[in-house]
Amino acid sequence: MAGDNLPDDGASGAAPQDPKSVTPQTPPAPPGDGAAAQDGHGHGVKGAGFAALLIGAVGVVFGDIGTSPLYALREALAHSRSGGTAELAVLGTVSLVFWALIIVVTIKYVTFLMRVDNKGEGGTLSLMALAQRAIGKRSTLVFFLGVCGAAMFYADGALTPAVSVLSAVEGLGDAPGVGQTLSPFILPIAVGILISLFLVQSRGTASMARAFGPLTLVWFLTLAALGVYHILDDPSILRALSPHYGALFLIDNGFLGFVLLGSVFLAVTGAEALYTDMGHFGKAPIRAGWLFIILPCLMLNYLGQGALVLSEPGARLNPFWEMIPEMLYWPVLILATLATIIASQAVITGAFSLTQQAVQLGLLPRTKILQTSEVQAGQIYVPAVNMALLVGVLFLIAMFPTSSQLAGAYGVAVTGAMLVDSLIAWFIVRRLWKWSLPVSVLAILPFLIIDLAFFGSNLLKIPQGAWAPLAMGAGLVTIMWTWTRGTELLTAKTRKDSLPLTDLIQMLKARPPHRTPGTAVFLTSDAEVAPVALMHNLKHNKVLHEKNVILSVKTQDRPRVPESERVRMEPISEDFSRLIVSYGFMETPNVPRALGLCRKKGLKFDIMSTSFFLGRRSIVPSARHGMPLWQDRLYIFLMRNAANPTDFFHIPPGRVVEMGTQVQV
Repeated sequence: MAGDNLPDDGASGAAPQDPKSVTPQTPPAPPGDGAAAQDGHGHGVKGAGFAALLIGAVGVVFGDIGTSPLYALREALAHSRSGGTAELAVLGTVSLVFWALIIVVTIKYVTFLMRVDNKGEGGTLSLMALAQRAIGKRSTLVFFLGVCGAAMFYADGALTPAVSVLSAVEGLGDAPGVGQTLSPFILPIAVGILISLFLVQSRGTASMARAFGPLTLVWFLTLAALGVYHILDDPSILRALSPHYGALFLIDNGFLGFVLLGSVFLAVTGAEALYTDMGHFGKAPIRAGWLFIILPCLMLNYLGQGALVLSEPGARLNPFWEMIPEMLYWPVLILATLATIIASQAVITGAFSLTQQAVQLGLLPRTKILQTSEVQAGQIYVPAVNMALLVGVLFLIAMFPTSSQLAGAYGVAVTGAMLVDSLIAWFIVRRLWKWSLPVSVLAILPFLIIDLAFFGSNLLKIPQGAWAPLAMGAGLVTIMWTWTRGTELLTAKTRKDSLPLTDLIQMLKARPPHRTPGTAVFLTSDAEVAPVALMHNLKHNKVLHEKNVILSVKTQDRPRVPESERVRMEPISEDFSRLIVSYGFMETPNVPRALGLCRKKGLKFDIMSTSFFLGRRSIVPSARHGMPLWQDRLYIFLMRNAANPTDFFHIPPGRVVEMGTQVQV
């Protein structure tokens, strides 16, 4: 069975880089804040006021964790031995929530992991690239961890909109006087909101994003006000700030206490966003936002919910909605819905950004990535990912039609991503910062123990729904592994069957072909061998252009490459030049713009008199070597649906010549 035509192995320009081939970088200093966000989006720290960045971070970074009060305490109380009626259950649950926020968010992410940045950028793939550089060679373990973390993030990208929006709309069921009437419409309204949210992505969200920060800030202040109002119901709830109530609660519940950790963890879902979005806002605004706004507001609300349940045990069934005064119910309901939409938008945008990184790092095939803003490079839209997330969200809501059911599936994706962050951080502190073994163990082991406890607790929810994100993650890992493995096999076979470029040049000197005016640019991932398109041009057309450029687009293991390092030109002979164009894993390749930089290096290009030659391959699966047959077919399917390299590299379609061949994998 033959697959669709494929671009020349390097026309993809997204093959993973061997760290040895990457331009040497100055190792980052051991943990410190001096270089906060001076690369990439971090330029915003200099270009915008601190207050603006702080408000922006409140809207984008903390939206997910800010919607946790809607359901986190309710789920934790419901799974306790007493069902949340005992005083120790309330004090213990609130205590565990408080210390989870302190240890997981404040200490692990805000204090420690935000120091582990890749030129100002955070996130699993950024951390993976940094770890690969620290090790000095391609590590299969680090690569696999990065792939698993990315897969879990995608699963979280489907779960967060579903559980957040549904938990807010469920407030209609408790609306004063009309709750029973509106209850049947909860699911259709939630689905309508989610579908609308995904449909507007193609239009860009720059205009809406301006309102995200102020609206989310109002939401957090509302959470704090409600909490303060109800703490007065039973001020003894302040005892929950002592960690020993959490410990007593876990001991009292025995094995059930371990199970309860999975529900307590719902309070810290979204913590990884602090790290992932570090490059967009800088470390200082995110840290200030968390310590002085978000953490106090969240804890006041959880304390208020706990005090309400202590004074009125019946409120444990839905403590958040029970704490809202009747006259404020509808405004808070509308505000909660807006907050969950903003949280969902942040996750969707994060999935788009992660896809761009994954494509550049060679973990996924080329896909159409559209800029939705002429002034903000980070405003992108990925149609394939948007559709996949929408399908995933609708599937999850169909399988788990209540927020309580969705909560059972939610935690495992986030805990998995957090566990990956801790594991990869080990390679950074040991190999890049060169900390001693005892110090490295003391730094990482406590986080690993906590992550494993939360992850193990959430795994116990597999029958209740945790299987869904695990299945999604396994499918995404299979896709990424198949793509990278297939690309490696194809590259190896190409190199084996190809003629070294220097040998071809010597042959052309001995038997000069007919020359034609103009410049020919041959795209390939391996600039050391003769591109397929060049060989076919000589074989079938029997011509050679006056100027011939062998062009390779490389992805570095850093977020962005300065314009001064964008192109590297090497003359090979009078007729041939080798051109290496480098991009960071958070940049979108633009070949014509890169060629414009060559003028400073003495190589002039007139785009309208330049022909771009791309090799295309028709892949045939083989059961005798390489990957299993099913994986061959999956790889061919992925290649068939990859974006056209002409569009991906922004090459004028009228200047492109494609030539093909057939290859077995």
